[in-house]
Amino acid sequence: MKTFTYYNPKTYILGALLITNLLLHSQKKSVDITRVKIDTSATQLNMDATYNRPFLKSGKVAVALGGYLEANSMYSSEDGVSEGLSFQARRLTLFMSATISKRIKFLSEIEFEDGTKEIGIEFAAIDVALHPALNLRGGIIMNPIGAFNQNHDGPKWEFVERPNMASEMLPATWSNAGFGVYGKTYKGKWTLGYEAYLSNGFDNTIINNTENKTFLPAAKENEERFEESNSGKALLSGKIALKNRKFGELGFSYMGGVYNKFEAGGAVLDKQRKLHVFAIDFNTTLKKTGTYIVGEYAFVSVDVPETYTQQYGNKQQGFFLDIVQPILKQKVLDWEKATLNIALRLDYVDWNLGTFNETQTNIGEELWAITPAISFRPTSQSVFRLNYRYQWQTDVLGNPPGMKAAWLFGFSTYF
Repeated sequence: MKTFTYYNPKTYILGALLITNLLLHSQKKSVDITRVKIDTSATQLNMDATYNRPFLKSGKVAVALGGYLEANSMYSSEDGVSEGLSFQARRLTLFMSATISKRIKFLSEIEFEDGTKEIGIEFAAIDVALHPALNLRGGIIMNPIGAFNQNHDGPKWEFVERPNMASEMLPATWSNAGFGVYGKTYKGKWTLGYEAYLSNGFDNTIINNTENKTFLPAAKENEERFEESNSGKALLSGKIALKNRKFGELGFSYMGGVYNKFEAGGAVLDKQRKLHVFAIDFNTTLKKTGTYIVGEYAFVSVDVPETYTQQYGNKQQGFFLDIVQPILKQKVLDWEKATLNIALRLDYVDWNLGTFNETQTNIGEELWAITPAISFRPTSQSVFRLNYRYQWQTDVLGNPPGMKAAWLFGFSTYF
């Protein structure tokens, strides 16, 4: 995923090695390196995912380190033709955080994807804590649309692939230069949280891309969004989340603004064209069975110019639903709380809602997929997963769907 200007990967690797060496040097002086564990308290929301990660920290070093690794193998076929067996080094992500002073924190997230083929800064922001209900954040922020965009770490999921709705309709790990506020408040078993940001955002590539359809993830290719706004207007993104310790968390989010360059040098090029994204997310754990359920739905509205053909949709929708059922929890070898899960995911995306003007027949461009899975967690921070994904997708004309099936086996772990 391309989320920032690309630099020589040796620069990032050298920096990480220098910090690691500093931590090890401190350890030689009898300073213990400890792991800051994930906070799993009932008051945590999806918006806390940025800091809700394990870190390694030395008592005499201000910077804490962490990260995760994802790798897998895949055997797939499409319409009966096999593409063979492949091994994939999906991503290596590094976290660095620091408490600069009282009430001021910094966190960064740097991702190396496909073996440094793509390198991006997904998050790099400073937080200023004024009150639990009012905090300031600025830098490279992760726009809070839905839940997956912020809570995307591989070790948290039982599935190798990311949800289609989050990665192919919405731009997964969508981040921009911006500034905003966030906070939480509590009462009894209830937690209420909110976020609101102004940032740079989308550009004309969402309707002018190699996919030949309205495709929001194409905007991630624009590295200049970390330097300036394409439209000259801010993208507004915000979320309200409500959590009950017994029933789970429900979130409502919005992201929208002008995406096109409508003027240059005082000359009007086009009218201001806007996009709007609305999302609902939910997650809960059934106490009697331990069943974990998480899902997300999103609706996209884009003002597409009248000169574009109908294959460029002005309305899109999609959802995913995961159901995870633990079937075994016990000590295995030296792992005290090992867990074996079975899981199921349902994916759906419609990139072009509506009918053709001429025939009133349905416009295609739809995808459905179902993925049963088995996963083994020696600890909560590592997962080994076996998935079988079956997908069928129609083209814009609604021709018989193309069928694709894949076996995926891999792991993901924090470190």
